[in-house]
Amino acid sequence: MKREFKKTRRGIILVVMALSLLLAACSKDNESSAGTSSEKLTPIKLQLKWVPQAQFAGYFVAMEKGYFKDEGLDVTIVPGGPDIVPEQQVSNGAANIGIGWVASLLPHQEQGLPLVQIAQMYQKSGLLLVSKKEKGIQTAEDLAGKKVGNWMGGNEFELLALFDKYGYDQNKDLSFVKQGFTMDQFLGGDLDAASAMTYNEYQVVLEEGISESDLNVIDMNDEGVAMLEDNLFANKEWLSENKEVAAKFLRASIKGWKDAVENQEFAVDAVMKAAEGGSTSKDHQLKMMSEVAKLVVPEGFDADKIGAIDDAMFKQTADIAHEFGVIEKPANLDDAYTHEILEMAAGK
Repeated sequence: MKREFKKTRRGIILVVMALSLLLAACSKDNESSAGTSSEKLTPIKLQLKWVPQAQFAGYFVAMEKGYFKDEGLDVTIVPGGPDIVPEQQVSNGAANIGIGWVASLLPHQEQGLPLVQIAQMYQKSGLLLVSKKEKGIQTAEDLAGKKVGNWMGGNEFELLALFDKYGYDQNKDLSFVKQGFTMDQFLGGDLDAASAMTYNEYQVVLEEGISESDLNVIDMNDEGVAMLEDNLFANKEWLSENKEVAAKFLRASIKGWKDAVENQEFAVDAVMKAAEGGSTSKDHQLKMMSEVAKLVVPEGFDADKIGAIDDAMFKQTADIAHEFGVIEKPANLDDAYTHEILEMAAGK
C-alpha cells in the first residue's frame, strides 16, 4: 500500500509541475501578445497651432475616448506656442500632421515646403478686429491713422487683405504692430483695434467687464476677406508612405469633433486635463467651445461633412491671398490640398 501511495503522490506532483509549466508558458504568451499589440500602435505626432484649449477640442476628445487607439494609432498632441510655426515643424519632420490656417499654409507651400492640406476643420473665419467705441472705428474705413494689432507669424494675412481692400499701406496709412497673446494692450488702451478670435480673445474682453454695446467689431466674413482657418496638413513625403495612417487619424479626429460639438462640457473636461494648470478656466473654455462649434459646424452645415474641404472656399482663400500679396503667384490648387485622405477615412 505504501508503494502504491508513493507512486500516486509522485504522479500528482508530476501533474502539478506540468500544469505549472503550462500556465507559465501561457502567461508568457499573453505578455508577449500584449506587448505585440502595444507595438502595433503606429506613432503619430499632431502639432497644435497654439496651447491646449477648446480650439482643438476634437483631438482631445478623440484621445480621451480612445478613438485614436481604436484605429491603431499612438497619437502625441504637441502644444504650440508664440515661437512655434506648425508648417515648419511638419516640414522638418518634428511632427507628421499640423494645424494651421490656410492663409499661412499657402505661402509656406510657395516657399517650397513639402506640405499638403488633407482636411478643413473650420468652415468659417473666426477673426475679428475689435475696438472700443470711443476710438471711433465704426467701419474698416476708419482704420486710417489707427494703431492696429495682430499676433503675426501667419495670423496676419486676413488683415493685410483688409488693408489692401481699402487701399491702406500698413507702413504709412496706419500703424500695424505685433500684438501680444493677451488682450492687455487693448484693455490698457495701447491699441486702437486688436485682433480677436470669436472663441478666445473676444470672450476675454467681455470677461473683463466690457459690454458688447461698448465695442465695435469688424468681421472678416462680412468684409469679404475671410480666409479658411484651422485645417489639417501633412508632410508630403510622410503622407506618400502613410496614407492609410493619415486616413485613420482623420476618421478618429472627426469622431472626436462630432462628440465635442454634441457634448461640449465633456470636450472641455478633456481639454482641461491637457491645459497647463492655472492657464485658463473651465468657464472660459466652455465659452470658447461654444464659439468653436459654430465654426466647425456652422448653421446649416451637415455634421457628417466635418473636415470637408470646400473647393470654392479654398479657391476664394487662395485668390484673396494672391490678390493681396500673401502669395506671389496663383496657388496650384492641385498640389495645395487633396480630398483623397478624407475619402479614404469615409471609406469611399
